Formats: sequence, C-alpha cells, structure tokens
Amino acid sequence: MRKHLAAIAIILAVVLSNGCTINNTTKSNEISEPIQVDVPQRPEGQKDVLGLTAPKIDTVRVGFIGLGSRGPGAVRRFTHVPGAKIVALCDIYAENVEKTQTILDKAGLPRAVGYSGSEEAWKELCESDDIDLVYIATDWKNHAQMMIYAMEQGKHVACEVPAAMTIDEIWAIIDTAERTQKHAMQLENCVYDFFELTTLNMAQQGVFGEVLHVEGSYIHNLNDNWEGYVNDWRLQYNKEFRGDVYPTHGIGPVAQVLDIHRGDRMKTLVSMDTKPVNLPEYLIEKRGMERDSAYNFANGQHTMTMISTENGKTMQIQHDVTSPRPYSRMYQVSGTKGFANKYPVEGYAIEDDAQNIDAHSFLADEDMSALMDKYKHRIHRELEEQAKEVGGHGGMDFIMDYRLIYCLRNGLPLDMDVYDLAEWCSLIELSRISIENNNAAVAVPDFTRGNWNRIQGYSHAFAE
Repeated sequence: MRKHLAAIAIILAVVLSNGCTINNTTKSNEISEPIQVDVPQRPEGQKDVLGLTAPKIDTVRVGFIGLGSRGPGAVRRFTHVPGAKIVALCDIYAENVEKTQTILDKAGLPRAVGYSGSEEAWKELCESDDIDLVYIATDWKNHAQMMIYAMEQGKHVACEVPAAMTIDEIWAIIDTAERTQKHAMQLENCVYDFFELTTLNMAQQGVFGEVLHVEGSYIHNLNDNWEGYVNDWRLQYNKEFRGDVYPTHGIGPVAQVLDIHRGDRMKTLVSMDTKPVNLPEYLIEKRGMERDSAYNFANGQHTMTMISTENGKTMQIQHDVTSPRPYSRMYQVSGTKGFANKYPVEGYAIEDDAQNIDAHSFLADEDMSALMDKYKHRIHRELEEQAKEVGGHGGMDFIMDYRLIYCLRNGLPLDMDVYDLAEWCSLIELSRISIENNNAAVAVPDFTRGNWNRIQGYSHAFAE
C-alpha cells in the first residue's frame, strides 16, 4: 500500500510540475500591447502646420519674456541679428528689466518698452500691437501657457526648452498653432552645434550609409547650479516628477538625423531609471533636510529611454543631472557604413574599401578635419565666424537666433516646427508613464495626426 501511494505521489508530482512549466511558458509568450496615449481628433476646419510659411516680415519686432538666467543673453545676441528689433522686455522683477535695458544702451539701440511688477505683466506684452515675435525664457512651469496666449494674440512664438511638460500641454500648443497658423518654435540650441550640424550634413549625404541607431543625452552634474534657480523651481521639479524631465538636448539633433515626422516617426518607447541617491544626499548635506524627507524624491538619478521608429530604427536617450561625471550629450550616429561620436571624444569611423579604410578605429585627426571641412554645413560656412564672436554656448545660440529671424524675414519654414516641439517634449511624460508601469512599452502619439510621411527628409530652408 505504501509503495502504491508513493508511486501515485511521484506521478502527481510529475504532472503538476509539467503543468506549471506549461503555464509559465504560456504566460511568457503572451504579448502585451503598448500603453496607448490618446490622440485627439483634429478640430473641424483646423489644418496642420507642416512646412508652415508666413508672410515675410522685413523687420521682426521681438518682445522678450523672462530676464533672469537665459533672457539677457538672448537680448544681447539679438543686438547682432540683422532684421531684428528689440521692442519689449518683460520680467516679474523690475530690476531685471532695467539691467537688460543697459544691454541696449551699450549697443547704441533705443530702450524697449518695459513690463514688470505683476505675474500677469507678460500678458500685456503679448497683447501689444507692436510685436511680431514673442521670445520666452522663463522657468518651465509657465512655458506652455505663455506660448498659447502669445499665438492667440496673433504672435509667432519661440520658447526655451522644454516648451511643454505634459501631453495635455503639447496638444494645446499644437491645436493653437494649427488654429492660428502661427509659428511655434522650441529654442533647442544643440541642433546648431558645429559637430552635430556637420554630422547631420554627412548623414544626409550618405557618408554613414543608412543610419540605423542614434543616441543622445543630457548628462550634466548641476550640484553647483541648484541654488541659482529662482524659487528653486528646477530642483523641486526633479523632486516631484519622475522621468526624463529635460530630453530635448539629447533627442533634438538625433531626431533630425532620422527625419522624424519627415519620413519616419517615433513609434514605441520603454524607459527605466535608477534609484535617486546624490540629490537626496545633497538636500541632507547642503540644506539640512531630514533623511526621510530628502529621500521622498520622485526622479531617478539616471533615466534611460529606448525608442523604436516606424522604419525599424532605434534611439537611446539618457538623463542624469547629479552623478559625478563629465558633461555629455552623448550624440552618436551609427549607420551601415560608418559611425559618429561626440562625447567623450569627437570622432568618425568610416568604412571605405576603395580607400582601404575600415571602421575599427576613428579617423586620424588630419583625416577627420578634412572630412569635417568637406561636409561643413552651409549654415556654418555663412555664420561660423560671427557666431564664435557673438557667442552663446560656443556660438550655437547665436546661430539659433539668427536662423529664426532669417526664416521669418524670408517667409520660410522654420528649422524646428511645433511637431518637433511635441515629439521631443513628449518624452517627459511618456517616460514617466513607462517607468511607473514597471517599464512598460508606451506608444508614442503621432502628433502630426497621420501626416508624418508627407514631407520626405529633414532640411533647412534658404532664400535663393
């Protein structure tokens, strides 16, 4: 009897074991669909702004909102931009307006109309009939509402990064731009970096073959900078929100290389992050915060996002503002015939059988210089010397401002449109959704609402 029971027990054990194995296999083979984010239907009578052009403006009258950190530098650069006239300055603090007026004094230009003293003063600027372009350089929290209000007042608008922090803000900006047919440009300066712009031209000329994978990042230890943000807005945002909260420097240049919404589109992303350590410890050490409160910190120390595109390409974007490591925007371009890398070492690796060159190592310095000179972008050929003289992150800020005014004066499409703004800023909330859902795949909305393939290839417009 005991032998019989033992045999039965063995058989049951085998059956149960096989059953568990089968069930687990079944579960592992289940395919879960990406989390979907709603794409609202385009309102009746509203049309897209792909390739948007507006009537030429001979002299672009510019009003600046936000004169704390980035604003005064922009005003100074605009004193060197042909066809731009600085007509209005706004900041909640009157002393910031006055300090910025002295920039105009030194340039021998008339003082601008000043707006200050109220949190609503910026609305008065937007309502002025003497302004063509509103240039926004405030903290992140106010970007979207200012952009929307400016367009509703009949103004073109350019806004510092990130221009929007949520998907709802993004759709509101898109709908306003489409309804008003006004330009809404995000002021992403890194797309004008000398290495990035040269590499873009190389990619467009086929130097790397078919580009299959790109990488970008914002890795910048801000521990020496946190105390400089008025009302602590940047650190507090990181403390309260999870995800890649500052993605545009990383994704902007590589999105242009992949022709995003100009023949390809971001389709699905997956994000993950590490636990936060250095910023909570900063709060404990520098501000005397209690440990439990300091570690009640939403954003991870390092955030990584992987993105797949409609055409089978991949993108990797990273964010880290507190680890002790050198500054890096990563910037890598990998194709079927070559590779570009900016950080920590600038270099190109090219495969060319005719010249007996392989991609196992970077080109020698002399060959790299010759290659970069050969493929120097037209924008750099025309503006490089002046950009280096005027400055702004080595000159790329000036090029950004110059191109904005150049396109408005010539009635051309801007270098970055509202859909670029939407795609690049969408990583903020989409990465959060992925992380908070156990690193789930999230579908990236088509912000063009079906028109991502209408324009073929990214390009800069020129007046001929």
